[in-house]
Amino acid sequence: MREPHRDKERLNHILEAIKRVRKYTLNKTYEDLVADDMMYYAVVKNIEIIGEAANMLTSEFIDSHPDTPWKKVKGMRNYIVHEYFQIDDTIVWDVATKDLNELSEQITRYLAEKE
Repeated sequence: MREPHRDKERLNHILEAIKRVRKYTLNKTYEDLVADDMMYYAVVKNIEIIGEAANMLTSEFIDSHPDTPWKKVKGMRNYIVHEYFQIDDTIVWDVATKDLNELSEQITRYLAEKE
């Protein structure tokens, strides 16, 4: 059973992973991502962490925050874990450079609600 008092901790895990992805991709290009195995796998692992932390949120929290595409966030984790041998690099890049910006804003708001 998921514990509501741990939702804040999970949200912090998501935000920390987003910050790491931003740090790894700062001033980088898609070409840099696919050319640098260490950077690529660091980004992929943190996207996986985001999805796993989202998966551990309580259903009450998820249901009360429908603006976030939780199913897609968790689905990306599943995609990375189960399709690791054929991950589309452009999807990873788009998540890292576009999708995480909005998610970061949402998670920051959710954490402020919990203060």
